Amino acid sequence: MSARAPALGGAALVVAGAVSIQTSAALVIPAFVHLGAASTSAWRFAFGAVILLLLTRPRVGSWTRAQWRGAIVMGLSTAFMNMCFYQALARIPLGTAVTIEFLGPLAVAVFGRHSWVNAAWAILGAFGVVLLSHPGGGVTFVGALFALGSGVGWGGYVFASHRVGGDTPGFAGLAVAMSVAALVSAPWSLSRTSDLAQHPGLASRLALVAALSIVAGFAAEMQALRLVTPAVVGVLLSFDPAVAFAVGAIGLHEHATIWVLTGLACVVVAGVGVTWSSASVVAPRDVG
Repeated sequence: MSARAPALGGAALVVAGAVSIQTSAALVIPAFVHLGAASTSAWRFAFGAVILLLLTRPRVGSWTRAQWRGAIVMGLSTAFMNMCFYQALARIPLGTAVTIEFLGPLAVAVFGRHSWVNAAWAILGAFGVVLLSHPGGGVTFVGALFALGSGVGWGGYVFASHRVGGDTPGFAGLAVAMSVAALVSAPWSLSRTSDLAQHPGLASRLALVAALSIVAGFAAEMQALRLVTPAVVGVLLSFDPAVAFAVGAIGLHEHATIWVLTGLACVVVAGVGVTWSSASVVAPRDVG
């Protein structure tokens, strides 16, 4: 098998996860009107945790302290990331929110690997992000702050997901981590239970959002982190702003300018470049 196969497989999984997660972000926005951003995020974790627990049925009785610690850290960082992201999404456009949020994994990519080549790809991706943040995009100061907070959580999530994916078999660790996120955010979900009950369609929408983002999206990213390092995934996640703008254009009627198209080209080239240059990445651990 070619030495580049793991990197190419990881890239495909990251892109698939990005499409799934950003599509779910477009679908979830209508729920904000009835539940608010925080409660919507909390219910998303609740539905996602239930689905994952039913699918994986994790056997945690023999888990080590390190496995529990990794799952808890991942759950906390993911909860913080998504709570901030949904608050940003309630205030600024999807593409802009993801663009600002991407600064988190970009920092992971820049500082995680001591390689001038990958640093150059990261800089190109960052330049693309700057172009995507074109003037007149409806950015508010509070929305940008929440997006930056989500970026911090995203950076922590990348490392935590890498550790959980390496320390636990299958997606049992993801199921436990999302259960932790659901428990942490439970006060926001429980406080709006009556609102969810008054709008039955919301439950099915949130279940679909959870399946797309937490189950399919996060699982794809975790598997990618088993193939390549967090630093490489940090640059590959440069596809997310491009995907977010594409989803925004199709589902939310956001318009693409010449700056957006140029930025999309930059982040795609950066993602392809770091994938191709990562053939030397060490093979992942076998977790059984």
